Amino acid sequence: MKRTGILNRHLSGALAELGHGDGVLVCDAGMPVPDGPRVVDLAFRAGVPSFAEVLDGLLTELVVEGATAASEVREANPAAAGLLEGCLPDLALVPHERLKELSGGARLVVRTGEARPYANVLLRCGVFF
Repeated sequence: MKRTGILNRHLSGALAELGHGDGVLVCDAGMPVPDGPRVVDLAFRAGVPSFAEVLDGLLTELVVEGATAASEVREANPAAAGLLEGCLPDLALVPHERLKELSGGARLVVRTGEARPYANVLLRCGVFF
């Protein structure tokens, strides 16, 4: 049994399978989940687990070379915008419809229980060396 890090066996295994350039969509409970990518649904109740908790856990285990979020997040969810801009300095912003299109190319979708709008980010995996 793992002692630390992400304990969810499905999520931990999915992360281990990712490679350089793969996309990981971390999304709120309302984001449409595209057909195709592997999905790890962590949503339990509205707000649980939060987008911030899940993103924090993922960022401790992944090398991220880029990220994309919806431009609407700044106005509709300033807390999520601040979180994203604080931990992902090279964050690209696109219209929400474009983010939904891009999410179809993700290798993994991690659905949170977040119940605030536009708490979604598409991470692009980097390499540790």
